[in-house]
Amino acid sequence: MKVKVGAIGAGGMAGGHFNNLNEFEDVEFSAFCDISEDRARQRCQEFGGNAYTDFTEMYEKEKLDAVYICTPPFAHGQPELMAIEREIPVFVEKPIATTMEVAHQISKAIETRNLISSVGYHWRYQSNVDKAIEALDGVQIIGAIGYWMGGMPGVGWWRTREGSGGQHVEQTTHIFDLCRYLVGSNVVAVHGFAAAGSMNDIPNYNIDDMSTVNIQFASGTIANITSACMLKGFGRVKLEVFSNGLVVDVSGGSVQINREGETETYGNEVNGYQHEDRVFIDAVKIGDGSKIRSSYRDALETLKLTLAASQSFVTGKQVNLT
Repeated sequence: MKVKVGAIGAGGMAGGHFNNLNEFEDVEFSAFCDISEDRARQRCQEFGGNAYTDFTEMYEKEKLDAVYICTPPFAHGQPELMAIEREIPVFVEKPIATTMEVAHQISKAIETRNLISSVGYHWRYQSNVDKAIEALDGVQIIGAIGYWMGGMPGVGWWRTREGSGGQHVEQTTHIFDLCRYLVGSNVVAVHGFAAAGSMNDIPNYNIDDMSTVNIQFASGTIANITSACMLKGFGRVKLEVFSNGLVVDVSGGSVQINREGETETYGNEVNGYQHEDRVFIDAVKIGDGSKIRSSYRDALETLKLTLAASQSFVTGKQVNLT
C-alpha cells in the first residue's frame, strides 16, 4: 500500500519532511498547498502531485491517506479541522496553535473520531534522548535546567506575538516538551519573567528578547527554562536533568551522562525527523498510533505550559495548571 500524502505549507520546515518521505517507497505525494503558488508548484516539480493555494479545494479534489500541516503557528485551525472532518490522519508541526481555544477544538475533534495524529517534536525520536531516558529510569528527578539561546530566525511572522506566540512558544517549545518527556509528570504550576527593549530597531518586532520560566511538576520536580533570541555568534540549546549523584545533559546531537563525576558521552545515531515521519506513516498504514511519541493530545500539554508562561509574563503571577 502506498500512502497518499498531501501537505499544507511548503516552506523550509516542511521541506525536511518532504525529503524524508521521498525516501520511503510506500509514500506517494498527491498534493502541495501553499499561499505561494510558485512554492507549491516547485514542490510538485520536485516530488510530484498537484499544486494548490486553497486547502479547501485540495481536500475536495484529492483523496488523501494523510496530511502534513506545516504552517506558521497562527495559521493552525481550519486546515486540521477540515482534515479531521474527512477522517484524514494529521501530522502537525509544532507549536500546534497560538491559543488554547484552537488547540482544544482540534484535540477534541481528533479524539471524537479516534484519529491518528502526530506532532513534530522530533527530539523524542532521537537515540541520545533514548539514552537519557534509560539513565533516568527509576531515579528521583529533582530538577532540570534548559535553554534555547541564540539569534532570531528571518521569517517575519516569527518576530510577532500574534504570528508565533514568542520564542518560548515557537522555538523553545522543543525544550519545554523534552523536559515534560524526561520528567514524565504533569505540570502543576508555572511562573515566568520576560525582558525586551534591545531589539527596537527591528520592524514589527513585539516579542520578548529573553524570558525565563520556572516550572513545578506534580512529582515535586522543579525546572527552569530560559529563551533568548537577541544573541549573535553564540548559541546554547540543551536540557540538563539532575538527580542524586546524576546529571543527564541532552543537546541536539548528544547526551552526556555524569554519574558521581564519571562522564559517558553518546552521540545521536538516529535522525529524529526521519524517525518521526517513518513512525507516522507506519501508523497510518496499520491504523495504530501506539508507537507515536507525541500525539496531538500530548502536545496540547506542552502548549498549555508555554501559554501559561505567556500569561505569567504579563501578570507577574504564578499560573496553576491543576
